Amino acid sequence: SLVWTARPGMLFQEDRQPSLHPLSLSWVLGYNSSLAVHSLMDGEDLVLLYVSSHTVVIHDILRNRQHHLQGHTNVISCLCVSEDRRWVATADRGPDALIIVWDSFSGIPVRTIFESHPEGVSAIAISQDAQYLATLSAGTVQRVCVWNWILPTEEPLCSTELRPEFGHQDYVVFNPHNPHEFVSNSRTQVLFYLWSSAQGEPMTSLFSPQTFRSVVGHFSQSAFHFNSSQALTGTSAGKMVVWDTRGLCSPSKEAQAKPHHVKAAKLVPLQRHSLTVLEVLESCIVTGDENGQVTFYDGHLQLLTRCSHSKVGPIRSISFCKSPPDTSSACFTSSSSSSQPFVTSWSDSSNSVSLTLYRNFILSTSDATVLRVATDGTSFAKVLEEAKGAVSAIACHPRHAVLALGTHCGLLRLWEYHDTRYLGSRIFPGASIQCLCYDPEGYYLAAGFTDGSVYILDAITLQSSCKKFQFSRGPVTHISFSHDSQYLATADEKNSVTVYKRVLQEGSRRWKHLAGLRSHRRLIRSILFGVQLDSNEPRLLSLGQDRRLVEYDLTNRSKGRLVVLHRDRVEQTAVPLCLAWYPQLSNESFILTANNCYKMKLYDATTKTCRMTVLGPTYGSPLEKIEILPSTNTTDPQKHYLAYITKDKVGLQILPVDGNPHKSSAFICHPDGVSDLASSYDGRYIFTAGGNDCTVMKWEINLNALDAASFLGGKDLIPFYNLLDGGREGKFFRELQDYFYYAQLRSHDIDTLESSQVSTHIPLEEIPSVMRAMGFYPSEEQIKEMLNEVKFSKYVDTGEQVTQINLEDFIKLYVNHRPAFGLSMKEIQRAFQVLGYQNEHGEKVIDRGNFLLLLQSKGEHMTEDELAQCLTTLLGKRPGGGGSDPDTCHPSGTEALTGEEIPEEITAEIFVSHILGLPIAE
Repeated sequence: SLVWTARPGMLFQEDRQPSLHPLSLSWVLGYNSSLAVHSLMDGEDLVLLYVSSHTVVIHDILRNRQHHLQGHTNVISCLCVSEDRRWVATADRGPDALIIVWDSFSGIPVRTIFESHPEGVSAIAISQDAQYLATLSAGTVQRVCVWNWILPTEEPLCSTELRPEFGHQDYVVFNPHNPHEFVSNSRTQVLFYLWSSAQGEPMTSLFSPQTFRSVVGHFSQSAFHFNSSQALTGTSAGKMVVWDTRGLCSPSKEAQAKPHHVKAAKLVPLQRHSLTVLEVLESCIVTGDENGQVTFYDGHLQLLTRCSHSKVGPIRSISFCKSPPDTSSACFTSSSSSSQPFVTSWSDSSNSVSLTLYRNFILSTSDATVLRVATDGTSFAKVLEEAKGAVSAIACHPRHAVLALGTHCGLLRLWEYHDTRYLGSRIFPGASIQCLCYDPEGYYLAAGFTDGSVYILDAITLQSSCKKFQFSRGPVTHISFSHDSQYLATADEKNSVTVYKRVLQEGSRRWKHLAGLRSHRRLIRSILFGVQLDSNEPRLLSLGQDRRLVEYDLTNRSKGRLVVLHRDRVEQTAVPLCLAWYPQLSNESFILTANNCYKMKLYDATTKTCRMTVLGPTYGSPLEKIEILPSTNTTDPQKHYLAYITKDKVGLQILPVDGNPHKSSAFICHPDGVSDLASSYDGRYIFTAGGNDCTVMKWEINLNALDAASFLGGKDLIPFYNLLDGGREGKFFRELQDYFYYAQLRSHDIDTLESSQVSTHIPLEEIPSVMRAMGFYPSEEQIKEMLNEVKFSKYVDTGEQVTQINLEDFIKLYVNHRPAFGLSMKEIQRAFQVLGYQNEHGEKVIDRGNFLLLLQSKGEHMTEDELAQCLTTLLGKRPGGGGSDPDTCHPSGTEALTGEEIPEEITAEIFVSHILGLPIAE
């Protein structure tokens, strides 16, 4: 067993094996500063453990190496480390929340607890003997559980539900002298627990600030005193509550009828600043406060020493090294003054205390800084300093291994991603960076801000190349340079596009505002520069949620306004989300888009007509941004790949796109949302920014693994057969064959008795009928797109239109055009929410008359005769009448559809089951 043979420090000694996945996490910038940072090793090796989003990072600071513990699908909400620094327990909150216990020596997850708490875990602690875990759920009604993680059981040893008046308990810690006791606290309540596996539910003792007669403040953290008879709780008023715990009975004794045996012994005012951290060592008590001070006290809460520094922010955690360094025991002695730059010491000369276990320790602050304080207290070193604001934008240099990242706190940083070191930074006070972009030559870095300003900076020094521009009407969301670095375009939240240009002015080239235009009615999703097909001049396009693709005239403008060359609607009902130039894989030039219905579409770059629709990656959410990777394959220049992000994942796609699901792969990168995507100039790495999780992740690309996965998925039609219900051997495929052959017979005049030549194709005119027979009901525009896709598929190469389709191509067409997940009842109910009104029974309904009017006036509206024929067919009535007597006169058209046929008020359920005749899933 690797766990059995694991030893400290071996994690980084093994040679790194190449990853078998298309994407593997290579480095993480930033961490969750609201959680503790732990010291795993100190001395010759300085190894830290911290949480970045859903990943645990073990970081060798001195050798600049990282190892990543990956297993959570949600953001990690809490962690704890055993006393010997070997076992690490992490938990998350969200759907399918997990508790994982890791071996920090080998990096192996040794235990995973599923379904511990439905809402996730808000706090976790591990006992001194590393055998038990205590967890607090994250729900509104909290539950506390005790687990023996060594035993192979999914049930806790004991658990109990906490009453809402206890407040949200967010901190828990075991008694180091007795694993059957632990304490938790919220901001307003402290709970003491005594548990036994035979008892089933732990006994609790409750205390609140009302226990005292003076101002206490909010509780921060609690701990058990090293004398084993007391417990401590720090408060936001700088005071320490001392609890007398001698009344707690041991689990071996008979449970008391009234278990409230803990009492508040005293309230000790320690300082004016809020206490944020409380740690208890073998012979001293340590606190950290919001002013960045670390203070040591003896067992009677008498001051021993205080460490402070002017540049240290509020303390979030204190982690002491596992054992004392080899130096002789440190001793705090009386001192009237101190020349030390970091530590100021005090000691009562009549009561000098020798701390024989004084250790190096690690501080982490709420502003994402980690510091190391050495044994003698004279050495202070900043070991990590990360972004404390949301990382909203990243961009890769087009020629060098440099990544620029911008945050909402106004910090702009350059990071060399081969050597993993920061090169420089600049702070924009009071500003928030929203987007970044390098020009293709790598001389300029443009930054867009939430206040609408735009900076054009030197790519190396980050100094402004010109004065800032303030022409955007709202926060700048997108920014892009033209291929020749002569134009810069931005888009903002007010749906406007603004263009800047480099002009020759006074003998030098300077940037100048050119023009702007509010060109969309809804949010702009992408702006994109390209090159004219017949010249080297740039062209500019923008794509909006209003389903419009707009192209601008960069050579002409009218009174400072951009001139629109073309405005094309690219979607009927779906919402386009992202845009990219498709690689030149054929004689045609295409624009690639992805929409919120999991479809990717190719549009002719000149006419903007849809030439192909394919099923895109379906990994929980639609594609949010796409980027063509730089081609590095010299042996096959036609081989291209696409990088993309969804709401919480990053992935790769093999080009050309054709709907084959095995040509795509994705991995969770930021469970709380990805804010940006960038690829390195050599196509070896992808970078993702996590927004509010304050992290940037570097992903190493292994294209061979992606190609292998595509090969194993099958060739030709095998991947598409598997997308059909039941596969090639299923009932659905046999029905499809039958309908296809029936369409062949119908196209050859089914009523004739003469022999006819059997074909393997059907005319294009039969495609809509077969699609509807298979349960896919395309709109007229979708039908037009399908027919054009087949008709012009070979036109550029042969100059001829295709007039028929075979079964194999029809299956591809069907799989790619049908809804990715079918038509759900929720979508129909949502339509009734928008179009209907609430009746007296509280149901959303549409009036019968309004229902018929909407079908004849909105969308692809129908004539009255078409509507009447359609409804009578659906309702099983004879066209023009409802009875079977031919001599009986009936009103014509929709006037006949009253009474029992169509009720006065139509609900979504009536529409589906009664009118359409479709079953409603339970």
